[in-house]
Amino acid sequence: MADWRVQRKARDARIERGRVHAEGKLVAASAVVDLLEAVLLPGDRVCLEGDNQKQADCLARGLSACDPVRVHDLHMVQSGIVLPEHLDIFEQGIARRLDYSYSGPQGARIARMLYGGQIALGAVHTYLELFARYFIDLTPNVALIAGVSADRDGNLYTGPNTEDTPTVVEATAFKNGVVIAQVNAIVDRVPRVDIPGDRVDFVVEADRPFYVEPLFTRDPAAVTETQILMAMMAIKGIYAEYGIRRLNHGIGFGTAAIELLLPTFAERLGLKGKIATHWALNPHPSLIPAIESGWVEQIHCFGSEVGMDRYIRERPDVFFTGSDGSLRSNRAFCQTAGLYACDLFIGSTLQIDLQGNSSTVTTNRVAGFGGAPNMGSDPHGRRHPSDPWMKAGEEAGGTGDPALRRGRKLVVQLVETFGDKLVPAFVERLDALELARKLDLELAPVMVYADDVTHIVTEEGIANLLLCRTLDEREQAIRGVAGYTDVGRGRDHAMVEALRARKIIRRPEDLGIDPLDADRSLLAARSIKDLVHWSGGLYEPPAKFRNW
Repeated sequence: MADWRVQRKARDARIERGRVHAEGKLVAASAVVDLLEAVLLPGDRVCLEGDNQKQADCLARGLSACDPVRVHDLHMVQSGIVLPEHLDIFEQGIARRLDYSYSGPQGARIARMLYGGQIALGAVHTYLELFARYFIDLTPNVALIAGVSADRDGNLYTGPNTEDTPTVVEATAFKNGVVIAQVNAIVDRVPRVDIPGDRVDFVVEADRPFYVEPLFTRDPAAVTETQILMAMMAIKGIYAEYGIRRLNHGIGFGTAAIELLLPTFAERLGLKGKIATHWALNPHPSLIPAIESGWVEQIHCFGSEVGMDRYIRERPDVFFTGSDGSLRSNRAFCQTAGLYACDLFIGSTLQIDLQGNSSTVTTNRVAGFGGAPNMGSDPHGRRHPSDPWMKAGEEAGGTGDPALRRGRKLVVQLVETFGDKLVPAFVERLDALELARKLDLELAPVMVYADDVTHIVTEEGIANLLLCRTLDEREQAIRGVAGYTDVGRGRDHAMVEALRARKIIRRPEDLGIDPLDADRSLLAARSIKDLVHWSGGLYEPPAKFRNW
């Protein structure tokens, strides 16, 4: 007879070996390395949080200190490559293969290691894609997670930055895997049970609180007049014209500028209650003035943001909060909301080619994608109508019965024509293609594919790609807003003017916007200190953003 409990027996054996280093479920921080060496086996799939913001850093340090003779050739499956230890384990031979989503802070180092053959890359995923594979073919054998506190039975309180934890635990605990959690404190009773103790095998009281990256804080003092101009065009030429109420903003100063213009420029246009009411969004501090001005009705969050906890606690009508008052974030749910329930995604990128494909992968940096490919894609599974969705579908055209015509999600790339160090954002060919060639990848790491992009906004104007009917029109529309880059200088001037006559390209003056009006006085807040004042003192910015 077949033995249907092979995996369960292997799991039980791992736990028995780990119990030697535990008192019940509790493990001292000084015993983390011993615990990991007891539980892990060569070749294991390991999910280490590794989120967008929250980092299981105590467990990461422990893993990087393991003996590579005992623990080696691990297959890491994790959202974020954020800490140095996340890559140290590949240099040490502890890990060999990697499937991930985002590597912002380690983007340059991971590029060098990929080109140097120190990492065997599976794929650069979007978050939902990676989460999905946890339940199909990348199920972790061991999950190393982080929480705020735990009781002695292993019940976890994950607090505002729950992020990926429920998804990781669900996939691991219910498929014969081992779950090890680090927490900031062991308590008699957790404020709320976010992860039940029967899904957690070991709990480590970390030597210091887990690290959280303030990823979504943008200082209004750094917003430029160029970004304000682009934000004005986006609000008047896209948000107002389509009536965008349900949306997601990516990271960047351009989208921060939009948020800071809602109570001022957008208010003057009479748009309050007509746009930007329902959000899938981390709690951006730059959105505080819009919240306080009554623009925002509801926000569901992927994760939290450092310093926003008190503010969120006092605004339960806006945010999703638990009985303890703290934010309940969930990256998988919020990614799904951004994919299917939002009518617009607007974000930035490092490179855009002549058809509108974009990527954050360059020759010397592999930053990954995070959730942008989910947010910035037109979901063919959507079946509910909305006015913006239907209008975009009509503009995209098509033949056949109008009743069978699909709507379209609006996917907007908000980019300045030149980035840092005057590197052009518009290119003939994405660097991602060269990376694919060098690493012999079957699939180039494109972030947002051209057929999903509906609009490109630069300081030159807006290109509405929905209205383009040929590839030549699409290319010239992109060239027409690409400024003084090589791509922009290669435009066909007559064709660009013809596209402008058809309102495929619109300059600021076509929208009734005077670029000289793009002044910092338009911002509802012009410093972090202003945001604190708007919040009534509830926002507590990280020390590095305080200059008063």
